[in-house]
Amino acid sequence: MTQAKPKARIYVTDDLCEGGVVSPQAEQAHYLSRVMRLGPGDAVSLFNGRDGEWQSVIGSVAKKSCTLILGERRREQSNEPDLWLAFAPLKKNRTDFLVEKATELGVARLIPVFTDQTDTGRVRNDRLEQIAIEAAEQCERLSIPAVSGPLKLPDLLTDWPSDRTLLVGDETGGGHPIARVLRDLGNAAQDNGPPLGLLIGPEGGFSRAELDLLTKLPFSVFVGLGPRILRAETAALAGLACIQSLVGDWMQAPGSR
Repeated sequence: MTQAKPKARIYVTDDLCEGGVVSPQAEQAHYLSRVMRLGPGDAVSLFNGRDGEWQSVIGSVAKKSCTLILGERRREQSNEPDLWLAFAPLKKNRTDFLVEKATELGVARLIPVFTDQTDTGRVRNDRLEQIAIEAAEQCERLSIPAVSGPLKLPDLLTDWPSDRTLLVGDETGGGHPIARVLRDLGNAAQDNGPPLGLLIGPEGGFSRAELDLLTKLPFSVFVGLGPRILRAETAALAGLACIQSLVGDWMQAPGSR
């Protein structure tokens, strides 16, 4: 198969192998044929989070469907940082923005967490999952972050793995500078860094009772994100950028395009 430059990139759940045929979902078929205006012979990249990224070409196109014929593998599946983000949901558009950008920054799991001062009471996981998929397609990562169902903070902490350090964004000013904490953690890091989680609270911060609970946990470390007060989504993305740059996959050379 001639290796043409892909004109689109989509996530599928099918197993991927040379010569295989994939029938994307109706919404994806509409995107390829109606939005991108692609037809038979046009190249499309596919990934499923398991088998790397594959070249394919459009075979047949119908009104609400199409087929994709797989050629060669473009990229092998690679290890990624085991980085979780737990966050208090924000008003709709800001939560959408946070999920999109956290996906681009390489988060492996997204966990909405209801705290005492969370300012919204509803989370649509199906919407967040779709936003994460679209962001992963755009940024060329090879996996989709898992989106957990919303949890109350005590439930999150009860089930938190004891070997996963939880960095708690501390707006009270008592946390250690995040760069210093990460440098210490990085001394023991393997390949893509240690298993980490970042917890960012709501705009009003954590309640006193929540801070007392977090302080008592052996796996939690309070971190500061500089001298200024950050909005919740800014704090989350700034923290993730620090993690990826100091102990994550920003230490790797950029991949070829």
